[in-house]
Amino acid sequence: MIRKIILTIFSLTLFTVISSAQVRVRLFANLSPESAVFTVTTGEYEFDSYNGVSLVINKDQSAIITRYNGKLAVKFRATKGYICDSLSLTGKTGDDFFSLRINGLSPVRRYYSGDLFCFPDMATMLFINSCDIERYISGVVKTEGGTGKSTEYFKTQAIIARTYLYKNLDKHISDRFNVCDNTHCQAYNGLSYDSLIERAVLETRGLVILDKDSSLIISAFHSNCGGETSSSEDVWLRELPYLKKVIDPYCLTSRNATWSKVISIHDWLIMLEKSGYKGRKDDPSLLSFYQKTRVPDYITGTFIMPLSDIRANLNLRSTFFSVIPRGDSLLLKGKGYGHGVGLCQEGAMAMAEKGFSYKQIIDFYYKGVIITDIKNAVNLPQD
Repeated sequence: MIRKIILTIFSLTLFTVISSAQVRVRLFANLSPESAVFTVTTGEYEFDSYNGVSLVINKDQSAIITRYNGKLAVKFRATKGYICDSLSLTGKTGDDFFSLRINGLSPVRRYYSGDLFCFPDMATMLFINSCDIERYISGVVKTEGGTGKSTEYFKTQAIIARTYLYKNLDKHISDRFNVCDNTHCQAYNGLSYDSLIERAVLETRGLVILDKDSSLIISAFHSNCGGETSSSEDVWLRELPYLKKVIDPYCLTSRNATWSKVISIHDWLIMLEKSGYKGRKDDPSLLSFYQKTRVPDYITGTFIMPLSDIRANLNLRSTFFSVIPRGDSLLLKGKGYGHGVGLCQEGAMAMAEKGFSYKQIIDFYYKGVIITDIKNAVNLPQD
């Protein structure tokens, strides 16, 4: 318990020297909350309903927020409730933290820093957290990369996450926030409270990845490439000079390096026919398909189907698989997990364990790029 307290204090202290640049993140974007509980965990907050009601709530005090007739109903302990169109909870000390619990059949509680804004939106409520960018990056690194990894891997993931954020600052700007907290943008489950991650973020503060024209790159990554990454044009039909195929020996013994799935020939043919297949059905050998190296399409006879469509239809881990007839079924023998473009996380983890630096890891997966401070980037999105 004492060690946990010390690490928490250290984690909070690390960020007192970090840039005050802010990002607005929509929280619980994959849910449709009907009610939530806001609790001050550190500092104090000013509640403002924008209709003349303003009050200060202190540490350990809570507010219950619910939807009510297209508006918000807010209730504090030992006070009357308030009805408002929107509300803000703004930190007053400069070192303010809160928890937000989304109620429902499976309540979820997460911890954040900075300010919180809330307003109703059709059948849900939108919660938008305005927080320090580097604290946000720390949370993304933990959510996307986990804990217990090498510091050089955490530095790598931090630079990738920061690059993505600055590249996409205007992604949801018309919705009054910059990014959301699920995989549509970057997964973010709140503060990391991990001293190794936060030190890695601090030591790479402001660093991003640029292409040769000093523009922010698309810092794509995935879990495991199965031994080779994909070129961007093979997956997204868009050629990017820094996202080229890379032979990657580092991820081959990792957890997600291989997978398999069995599907009946009947179901396979139904899927193919929905995409226009009119070939023979009496010879399973005609359905066989082998990928020694990554290719974009499944081909049998004159029929061609994008492997990305097959992956989506069957919910497969990757498009890097071979098709092997086995009686009245087909064995899909696959490699990797994810779209395969850009950095392979499990490969990067292995490289970091072998002593590679974050710069060497980034240069391995992204070709001809520059790692530099965000102030050197051109064509930044306008927040």
